[in-house]
Amino acid sequence: MAMKLSMPIGVDDFKKVRENYYFVDKSRFLSAFFPGHAEVTLFTRPRRFGKTLTLSMLRYFFDLEGADEHRQLFDGLAVSHDAAMMAEMGQRPVLFFTLRGWKARDWEEMKGTIAIGLQKVAKQYKFLLESDRVDSHDRSILKSIYEGHASLLQLRTAPELLLGMLEAHYDKKAVLLLDEYDTPIQTAWEYGYYNEAIDFFRVFLTTALKTNLSLDFAVMTGVLRISKESIFSDLNNLFVDSILRPKYPTVFGFTSEEVEKMANDLGHVDKLPEIKAWYDGYRIDGHEIYNPWSVLNYFDAGCQPQTYWGNTSGNAILAELMKSADQEHFESLDTLLRGGTVTSYLRDGVIYSDIGDDPDALCTMLCTTGYLTTERTETFAGETEYSLRLPNLEMRRLFGIEIVKRYQHGFGKSALVRLLRAFLNGDAAKVEEGLGRYLVKLASYYDTAKDKESFYHGFVLGMTAILVEDFIVRSNRESGYGRYDLVAVPKRKDKAGFLLEFKTAETEDALDAKAEEALVQIETRDYLAGLDVEGRTMHRYGIAFCGKKVRVKMN
Repeated sequence: MAMKLSMPIGVDDFKKVRENYYFVDKSRFLSAFFPGHAEVTLFTRPRRFGKTLTLSMLRYFFDLEGADEHRQLFDGLAVSHDAAMMAEMGQRPVLFFTLRGWKARDWEEMKGTIAIGLQKVAKQYKFLLESDRVDSHDRSILKSIYEGHASLLQLRTAPELLLGMLEAHYDKKAVLLLDEYDTPIQTAWEYGYYNEAIDFFRVFLTTALKTNLSLDFAVMTGVLRISKESIFSDLNNLFVDSILRPKYPTVFGFTSEEVEKMANDLGHVDKLPEIKAWYDGYRIDGHEIYNPWSVLNYFDAGCQPQTYWGNTSGNAILAELMKSADQEHFESLDTLLRGGTVTSYLRDGVIYSDIGDDPDALCTMLCTTGYLTTERTETFAGETEYSLRLPNLEMRRLFGIEIVKRYQHGFGKSALVRLLRAFLNGDAAKVEEGLGRYLVKLASYYDTAKDKESFYHGFVLGMTAILVEDFIVRSNRESGYGRYDLVAVPKRKDKAGFLLEFKTAETEDALDAKAEEALVQIETRDYLAGLDVEGRTMHRYGIAFCGKKVRVKMN
């Protein structure tokens, strides 16, 4: 098959990619995976890392429907040279579907979404309704699903039903390929009907995957591994391949060799240093992995480096974690934005009931969803401690933007920019007005904060994330005769910066005195003396908070 040079942006059907677009050969995975594979394998990787395309490749390889036609799709690929593996091609019926669009704002809407989603699956396997090899009762249930009036009980056992019907029709055990299994569960948690969703999907999955005599093997993909206690409590035949514990570390994402070949094929070898700086840096079991979505978009856009990848998966969880973050968390985020590393114990599974209570949950989520990568590991007391960093320039820029979003709360970026300009221009009145407007929006966040003083500190620190390109932002560091709260030092001497000291007041009447006290502290402890600010204008602000009220004074 002739190589195409168009980039498959947003195309995840293996056949379409092979026939019309540039394809990075991942077919060696088939030879590595199939011998000794688990009965059920779950792959968790960040979004847009090639999970759906990989499942589609498995579908076209194993499915006996259209096997002769599909064989040419693998001509010239690595797997075509593996005679033992090619003998397995087209030997099994395959049930393939995705839960990608299964999102709803409440359980009633989700039940409708499930019914429509399974109706679409039933239409793909409509031929089973006419099969005289399939039990008539099973056909009547599939017809109910197909016509859209199946009961919830029938819907939650639909995968088991279809696998059994496929085996009966072909007299061969079937393969289940399920894409983005965790999408409806994340959505349910976000909108408050998690328990109903868990009850449904626990049966939906376990009836298909556990002791199912019609199942040959199953492969699932998702962004998160939902804890066994939540959804896989009855499943003991599950193997999980994750970023933290990968058996197949190079199947998702692009390796250095693959990117080098692509650059050579496209005539852009000179761009390799730029691609590496922007999109390389994910470390998975010792392998350096490039973000595949960003690399493809980079070439498609004529080699223009931009932040092509935006992670929406798990963002509601990130928002909840940020709400409960303390000062130590915000200092870690600041360290990451400046190109440093932080250490954390990571959990390779999400327990939704623990979100907000587990101090390591934020770093776990940032790593799982692709914002961070592991630098190195160290074992202490039987536990693995991970050193984490932002993988590349794209993620450093995107991370700042995404973290800032947690503090916009209904305000656009322009409002945040105006507030930061007020800080830099020495306009205390506008700073006070801007902070006050944000605080009004932060009612629920303040009310649930565990440490009020850390909440205010983190609230302002988060806003400064967009300054990291042009300013050195530091939080809670020793300088002079004490520890200042927050400073932004301009990298250019012709730009102004600022130093902030925060106080909390018991009553609104005490705000003026507390703001003045903060200013006095800046002077008496000589915070600026320990900073490299020679030749720069540095505005000093004393800021006092009381609930939703704020007072700002400046020297």
